[in-house]
Amino acid sequence: MSSDETTRCTWIVLGGIHLLNGTAPRRADEPIVLVRVAAQEVCVPSTTVVIRWDTLGECDVIGLTAEGGRLGADRIEGSGLFPDAIAGPALRALVGPSAAPGLVPLCYLAEHPGGYHVYAQIRFYPQDACFVRTTPEPVGEGPVQALRWLTPALAAHTASSMQLNNHLRYFRTHFAGTELEYKYNLDPAPDVWAVSLELLKALRTGELDGCRPEYREEFQIHYTENYLFDVTGPESERGYASFIPTVTAGHVLKRKWFEQDAFDRREQLYSGIELSPDGFEAYLCSELGLQVTAMPPFRRVRYDVQCESMRSGHVYGIFFDHCSLLAAPEVVLSQCELEYRRSRSLLNHDENEVLWEMERIDRWLLGYLSARGLTKQRTFYSKRSFLRDAVAARPELASDH
Repeated sequence: MSSDETTRCTWIVLGGIHLLNGTAPRRADEPIVLVRVAAQEVCVPSTTVVIRWDTLGECDVIGLTAEGGRLGADRIEGSGLFPDAIAGPALRALVGPSAAPGLVPLCYLAEHPGGYHVYAQIRFYPQDACFVRTTPEPVGEGPVQALRWLTPALAAHTASSMQLNNHLRYFRTHFAGTELEYKYNLDPAPDVWAVSLELLKALRTGELDGCRPEYREEFQIHYTENYLFDVTGPESERGYASFIPTVTAGHVLKRKWFEQDAFDRREQLYSGIELSPDGFEAYLCSELGLQVTAMPPFRRVRYDVQCESMRSGHVYGIFFDHCSLLAAPEVVLSQCELEYRRSRSLLNHDENEVLWEMERIDRWLLGYLSARGLTKQRTFYSKRSFLRDAVAARPELASDH
């Protein structure tokens, strides 16, 4: 970290929830509280900032009115700011009993040349809070207590209120309808549970520069059966169609269109397919007009580590798979996959940055896996290729569907 970074000032700004949701007008005498904290960004400037209250330590806190009058000051332990996501005793004493019930983190404020970058609060819990940058350039140059940044900060929030004030609306998706994915064959097949948790630990401790596990979505588990059909025609429809059971009686149909295994493939999911396995092939041929070959069904055990770039806001999945044929469980494909998922960002619209960042993460991930003897190279080897190869090696498997 440079000397400029060690001296840069950052704050968590507190105020009434009505300043975010517009349920009441802004008043000149209402409290604005500045909580001085150590810089919380993983990289500068970042898109996402996550704050854990219990890691802040003792903080200098200044209470002001919205017009700049001084209400008082205190030193408050970070864990005591918002127990139960409600203003704690010290904050209540500072802002008064009428303002305290609606007091929330408004934003994270980071000093930069020319003013301050503002990060709007989008998630707020007793344990932590998440903030997303709303200012493309620093605003409100001058002493922080002059509050020149307050009006542009609130204006930026209002301008994006439909995204910021609705749960998870702040996500956008680039390359809609296209899967972007690197793969790494794991041989011999490892315990994917243990491997995935070790990688999650590596992300938590910052081994991948600028990235951390996705905020409150860092790990998921999946256990499914797949009934995959090789789509051989018409030419424009080649790829595969896979039926995946849901928790109800129906299935999801996953379609992927590609001639050869590749980094980017068109993908679409269709839900509500009410069929039993013996009707899958007829549905694809008669309803969708496809020419297909049934492949051996397999079970997929998958553990997902979600990796968020704090710099860009892009989220990438790092998935660990164990796929085994239902009729021959000893026939296994074990892979790690790196896939673009979504973007937690109001400002970043550059799709090419996703591609550049995936290349960077791919280099790190390949090195990480290679160092542990899990793989030697990156590939695009698909489930379709795995099943084709399995049938070629053991033709009797072609009838087990």
